[in-house]
Amino acid sequence: MTETIRIATRTSPLAMWQAGHVADRLRQLHPGLDVGIAGLSTQGDRVLDSPLSKIGGKGLFVKELETAMLEGQADIAVHSMKDVPMELPEGLHLPVVMVREDPRDAFVSNMHKSLDELPRDAVVGTSSLRRQTQLLKNYPWLRIKTLRGNINTRLGKLDNGDYDAIILAASGLLRMGFAYRVTAYLRPEVSLPAAGQGALGIECRVDDARINRLIAPLVHEPTRLLVQCERAMNRRLNGGCQVPIAGYAQLQGEQIHLRGLIGYPDGSMVYYSEQTGPAAEAEALGIALAEDLLRQGGDKVLASLGLDGAH
Repeated sequence: MTETIRIATRTSPLAMWQAGHVADRLRQLHPGLDVGIAGLSTQGDRVLDSPLSKIGGKGLFVKELETAMLEGQADIAVHSMKDVPMELPEGLHLPVVMVREDPRDAFVSNMHKSLDELPRDAVVGTSSLRRQTQLLKNYPWLRIKTLRGNINTRLGKLDNGDYDAIILAASGLLRMGFAYRVTAYLRPEVSLPAAGQGALGIECRVDDARINRLIAPLVHEPTRLLVQCERAMNRRLNGGCQVPIAGYAQLQGEQIHLRGLIGYPDGSMVYYSEQTGPAAEAEALGIALAEDLLRQGGDKVLASLGLDGAH
């Protein structure tokens, strides 16, 4: 009997690419494996006229996929790690984090070579409060305008003249063959990435030993540790897309260097911290950095957004 595995994914071009990439890797690892891909429409894909922070956050991109797994209609779901909520439903886990693509943000413009060249009141498109906060901190004269939709839609709106520039995750552009559209890669000092940005994760049922065994070889342990560190920071800060939080970890030998920030959406105040610690203590390092941000004033940011920084 042929072994089968069913992948649930969103239907956006990037999500379908990511599912196809995982399917190809699984077929290479397990010759003869029958891999099916089921494209599902999620609420996050359907509601495009509001910022994510207003309609419930990035969890809207994964709920339908998780329901499909819990009901036995799919075996795994492939996610961009920056879209995965901090808490998973009972019965599901994220055993696999794959090797990371470029984690940086990308500046895309048809008229201007860099953020520094943008004129006063230039319109910059992004759907991310994290990007908005950092942009307005460094360039308070810019106008930020919400930008939703898949990559092709966002590039189309730029080309249509709706925006002077847009900011996207570099990883999505690279995976979709749009490297030529990247005007400039933004250094982490200018736009610190989101926790998990650039990494793909695979979610599945905890108790499905067969599926867990089939996907285990896809784990990239260095990336898994770094994303664990970033997500621990995010979790401690009640992170979701309603909160302007950035977290980016890098491996330095046996050590992890983590940078994180939290700020007000208007860029008026941004709290920043960086810490280094043993890679084996990735989770603790993320929590420690979050505690430092809360002490500096991050707790006031959370309070202003109706969230609580205390546990």
